[in-house]
Amino acid sequence: MMEIQDDHVFLSDAFTFLIEAIPDSIILKDGNGRWLNTNEAAKVLFNLHEIDWQGKTDKELCLAYPRLFATYFKFLADGVAWDKAKKSLFSETVIDSAGNLRDYEISRQPLFNKSNLCEGLVVIGRDITERIQAERNLRVADTVIESLEAIIVTDANNCIVRVNQSFTRLTGYTQEEVIGKTPAILKSGRHDKTFYQAMWKTLSKNRLWQGEIWDRRKNGEIYPKWITISAVSGPDGEIHNYVGAFTDLSEHKEAREAIHRLAFYDPLTDMPNRRLLRDHLDLALANSARNLHYGAVLMIDLDNFKYVNDTKGHAVGDLLLIEVAQRIKSSLRQGDIVARQGGDEFVIMLESLSTDVNEAAAQVDAVCQKILRTINQPFLIQGYELHTSLSIGISMFTFPNATSEEMLKRADTAMYQAKSAGRNTMRFFDPDLYASLERRMSLESELRQALANDQLRLYYQPQVDHKNRIFGAEVLLRWEHPEDGMILPNDFIPLAEESGLILSIGYWVMRTTCMQLKIWESDPAAKDLTLAVNVSAKQFSQSNFVEHVCSVLEETGASAAMLKLELTETLVLKNVTDTIEKMNALRDIGIRFSVDDFGTGYSSLSYLKKLPISQLKIDRTFVREININQNDAVIAQTIIGMANNLGFNVIAEGVETEEQRYCLQCFGCLSYQGYLFSKPVPLEEFEKQIKTSKGAMHEPGWK
Repeated sequence: MMEIQDDHVFLSDAFTFLIEAIPDSIILKDGNGRWLNTNEAAKVLFNLHEIDWQGKTDKELCLAYPRLFATYFKFLADGVAWDKAKKSLFSETVIDSAGNLRDYEISRQPLFNKSNLCEGLVVIGRDITERIQAERNLRVADTVIESLEAIIVTDANNCIVRVNQSFTRLTGYTQEEVIGKTPAILKSGRHDKTFYQAMWKTLSKNRLWQGEIWDRRKNGEIYPKWITISAVSGPDGEIHNYVGAFTDLSEHKEAREAIHRLAFYDPLTDMPNRRLLRDHLDLALANSARNLHYGAVLMIDLDNFKYVNDTKGHAVGDLLLIEVAQRIKSSLRQGDIVARQGGDEFVIMLESLSTDVNEAAAQVDAVCQKILRTINQPFLIQGYELHTSLSIGISMFTFPNATSEEMLKRADTAMYQAKSAGRNTMRFFDPDLYASLERRMSLESELRQALANDQLRLYYQPQVDHKNRIFGAEVLLRWEHPEDGMILPNDFIPLAEESGLILSIGYWVMRTTCMQLKIWESDPAAKDLTLAVNVSAKQFSQSNFVEHVCSVLEETGASAAMLKLELTETLVLKNVTDTIEKMNALRDIGIRFSVDDFGTGYSSLSYLKKLPISQLKIDRTFVREININQNDAVIAQTIIGMANNLGFNVIAEGVETEEQRYCLQCFGCLSYQGYLFSKPVPLEEFEKQIKTSKGAMHEPGWK
């Protein structure tokens, strides 16, 4: 018994001081597995301060304290160490006394006496929670590093200590090839010493630098990259490493360049487009204002490009545009800008011309003549010998300068002047013509609002018989402009035709006229009146014109027999088949037709016989001098005789004197319209004339 006690004392005393100095949890057991001693770390971990543990075996402790075994199973599993009498190593996740999960590495070391007999066991539990977490973090970091940008890590002396696979993929260098070297191995030579000095200065001050650098790959290719360099400090505050993360900007720059070219360059000719031209022009105008040197904008249009496209195809047309662009460019000075505006239009910007306007204009003239001569030379494209010419409009810089948009508009105006002058020529901008066009554009905009703002008015010019009895009227349009007063149709109808507004205006006139006819049906003094409405060529050519007229009549309830449509001689014969079809359809519902301005066109009698015409209207040009000009008298007499022979009614317009009426009456014309009887008047005044007339009546002489 004394021997056992001595052994216990030996084992206990030998480790007492040692184990208390160690932060690991240590348990000392004798040869029978009884707990002899523990250090403070173990007492805290197992909460032994509240347990009677000393001298007990694992089994005894587990029976007395079941939680101890369930929580620290591997801590108490000594079988392998006892059975094999050798060191064993395990790991276990346990719950400490504070309730936290901790990772432990557990080792068991048998203790032997001098006779090499196992006299005890030391169990050591090392808390490796932080190490495990660090390893996990490193694995995550490695995964992140290998999966993201190219990474390069250097030490404090800027020697490379690590790179990732992305680095190798982008640069071509493996980790083995760069370890120990500096990043200078990647230098392209594009950046000077000052660039790198500024970079290191910023990095030293802010511990961070980022920007674009051009580097060289292993194969010698130079490429752009975006790099962020971070300085990594240790606990002592000193920089231990530099970490650079970078991406290859080559594709980004190529995409950006492609987007830039799409935005600012014409894809066919590779010339600047209108957008880039505007930028250059704005800058040139600003420079011109400072140095007082003149410049010019030249608007160029190919004269017969549509013909080439239509006859030779778009592929040949595109090649012609490319050749024209090259010839124009070859005719200019270095630095002059030529842009393709679209289609077959080009724009040239000349700057830094003379400070004298006349000399500057002469310089522009010389450039234009050179371009015209160059383009007049034949083009040989895909076996075709093509000929083309240009119309050039010129707008000189002014002081103070106009805006770039105004300059382009002026050049465009001048270009159309050149086309009107016969093409293959040039014209300088004419301010008077430009002012007229500006007014025309403004008028078009205002005309669009006229219908919505109820500014259009219908005037009525009476049509009378030889006894001065009113039988109808021609409906004439007026525009009551809020500022310019009453505008006559000659000043806005051509504009309405060009802009397409004539369709909506014509619909309004037709509808308003039919509404008035419906109102007159209940007025004994006016119920027999016919109203003549002028129909434009654009309006009549609409495929749904007949349906449109029928819908207006149905909507208003007006009688078709009281509506007369006036068509010009040119319109009637433009598309005879279509004209006959539409006129017959409308004639069948009771509408009648009058051919306006008769005698001014080139009517064929055979066509006139086929058309369902009710009336011919002698143009005022033959009426004006009918009593003093024998030729006019003969023409008028011929028209009247022809109308009578064909069974048409005839009416003369522009009758202003009794002498004119007398001649017409002598020739057999018994219906008149003109200032001799009345000028066009508003509805109220026309209705008064009806009441004071010798009586309204049916229109005479209907077929």
